[in-house]
Amino acid sequence: MSGSVIVKVLFFASAREAAGNISSTDLELSASADTASLRKSLAEKYPKLAEMVLDEENLTLALNEEYVTSGQVLPLKNGDTVALIPPISGG
Repeated sequence: MSGSVIVKVLFFASAREAAGNISSTDLELSASADTASLRKSLAEKYPKLAEMVLDEENLTLALNEEYVTSGQVLPLKNGDTVALIPPISGG
């Protein structure tokens, strides 16, 4: 499958709940996928996650254990791991 990349997506905390209590999934994306298109794909696949995942200020991505800063768009390649990290709520 040269026309696509497969990335592992890890869900944490409220992102996990919004995705239906799954901790991870493999997501097939176009070969030109990046962190911005990943957010859109996740919003389409998990409607309850959409509002959170499309808001860069609200949900941080980590690509291969490196935080993606707000406004930064990074290309994705086959085998990448992306973690969805919601804000940690204090209490």
